[in-house]
Amino acid sequence: MSKHTIQLLVNGELQRAEVPARRMLSDFIRDDLNLTGTKRGCETGVCGACSVLVDGEVVKSCLSLAVQADGCDLTTVEGLSLGGELHPLQESFMKCGGLQCGYCTPGFLIASCALLTANPHPTAHEVRMALNGNLCRCTGYTQIVESVLEAAEKMNGN
Repeated sequence: MSKHTIQLLVNGELQRAEVPARRMLSDFIRDDLNLTGTKRGCETGVCGACSVLVDGEVVKSCLSLAVQADGCDLTTVEGLSLGGELHPLQESFMKCGGLQCGYCTPGFLIASCALLTANPHPTAHEVRMALNGNLCRCTGYTQIVESVLEAAEKMNGN
């Protein structure tokens, strides 16, 4: 099996690794980098639990090869907090009950972060549309939408 050397920025830190050509990005993140916040769910791109940001875009890491991230800026859920401080999204998910079992939460946080970067003042409908690639079996989604809207207000100083 052929191996490739990749270099990428992961949560602000330069990483260099040799990976098999067929190594999935989700496996590289979890098993090679020990960043276990990124979850393996369906492994078919349906649930969104494995979502990460690659150059600011939401990517389902179970559908991407690690070699495709070569030269990219990758953000996992661990990279959302800064200096030990929770991201406003993480705080709002806790406050508003946007997490239950927590398995899907990393994917929702990543997708929500991308949304709020692109649209700092989303409507509830826009939040639902932005999160339609993520599945949750526990919350019923209402608390997740409320969490994102609260974080948007907090991030905008309201």
